[in-house]
Amino acid sequence: MNTRRLELWILLADLAWIAAAFFISDLFRFGFTWTTDERISIDALMPFAVATAIIWIGLSFFMQMDGFRGGWKFSTVFSHVLFGSCCTTAVLLTLGYLTRSYVSRLALAYLLLLLFGGCLGIRVMARAMLRRWHKGGNVWRVVILGGGRVAQEVATKIEQHPEMLSKVVGLLFPDEPVEEIILPTATNIFGSLPPASHLSTLEITNLLRRARVDEVIVAMSHAPTVEVGALLGRIRDMGIATTIVPQSYELYASRPRLITLDGLPLVQLRDPGLRRRYVVLKRLLDLAVSSVLSIPAVLVLLPAAAVLAAKKGRAVRLESRCGQFGAPFGMLRLNVDRPVTSNSRFEMFLDHLSITELPQLWNVLCGQMSLVGPRPDPVASLSRYSDWQQRRLKVKPGMTGLAQVHGLREFSSAEQKTRFDLQYVVDPYLLWDVSLLLQTFWTLVLRVFRTRAARRTYNVDWDGKTGLISNAHRTQPGAD
Repeated sequence: MNTRRLELWILLADLAWIAAAFFISDLFRFGFTWTTDERISIDALMPFAVATAIIWIGLSFFMQMDGFRGGWKFSTVFSHVLFGSCCTTAVLLTLGYLTRSYVSRLALAYLLLLLFGGCLGIRVMARAMLRRWHKGGNVWRVVILGGGRVAQEVATKIEQHPEMLSKVVGLLFPDEPVEEIILPTATNIFGSLPPASHLSTLEITNLLRRARVDEVIVAMSHAPTVEVGALLGRIRDMGIATTIVPQSYELYASRPRLITLDGLPLVQLRDPGLRRRYVVLKRLLDLAVSSVLSIPAVLVLLPAAAVLAAKKGRAVRLESRCGQFGAPFGMLRLNVDRPVTSNSRFEMFLDHLSITELPQLWNVLCGQMSLVGPRPDPVASLSRYSDWQQRRLKVKPGMTGLAQVHGLREFSSAEQKTRFDLQYVVDPYLLWDVSLLLQTFWTLVLRVFRTRAARRTYNVDWDGKTGLISNAHRTQPGAD
């Protein structure tokens, strides 16, 4: 499915709802009567409805308001729509003040409340419709050829993006080691074949035909061999679409651009540098928000620190962590081990709600950290960084980040967290930072009402009975 088409349909639905919200807000405010004074009030509200539509179109282009980019997540959708509604409210109030035109404040409040609720409902209904299509089997059936990190990335992305209406129905491993693949809903198109079966090109093409495969994605860590090239040629002759993921790891932390030179495809890699305007605005955001949060944070930290000081003799610890460009700095946190090794429910409570990280607001005020960014790793882990992981050091470390709002903490693998961190590093912008802050608040609220769920990750393989066999290995990173 063309995701751009979905974005357009959601935007058109938003605009239709804005028009409907205008009439509904008028109905709530004035009822079914139609006096001269009320007609004047309605006419005064009309420019605000037009301005709302224009503002929303602009936000949709700059803020990715469709809610599906980056993978469907309700907290992301909620925060985007909430922030967009707040921006629209601020602009409308400014316009009302500058024009000094009379408008019913109650009708305007109805319009903005309907805007938030309706646009949020549109995205939830779009997600429900996509889920229904997925369950009905009306999806693009995909097989991934490869078993390394690139194949893992492709499989994970497809699972996270329901708007693509695609489903990974199988994996082919061309004699290369299989790394951690997280794909809980994969199916086995090979039926009862054992996972280590060796198949010929003819057998593979017959299996793909019987499985009604629509596309084969080549995600190998090395250039295709002669045998794999012959297989891809036969697959294309069958009318099955073939997509190739370039092997260069730089694509994970660059903005690729496909260009052609007399029919020769070239992938141009552009290093995503930080714009100075973004750096300045991000620093101002850090100072403003951390200053506001410092007062309630102190009220929470003082009793917690007193208890820890009485129990352990020290309330706060200073840990050496990697800052921007690998520069070491001392990160503050409450004196609670992670993971919590004692049976103290008090320490578990502090860790569960991330209260242990509140002292890092001081690191933010000092400019060593940012509110949003990759979580800082211990300095000792820097020597073990791959070139791929080094890219996450281009920005300041943060108290929260894209990996954290997706539920990745100390029990998550470093590779998983790095993928989210690089997704943030490639294209950072201020509105995304605000959205991630709202999502972090949402995540903390959910933790208050929800116990920590047990997490399992799986290796995906061609098992004829279960489809999913052994548990994937998990590494213990040093950061949150």
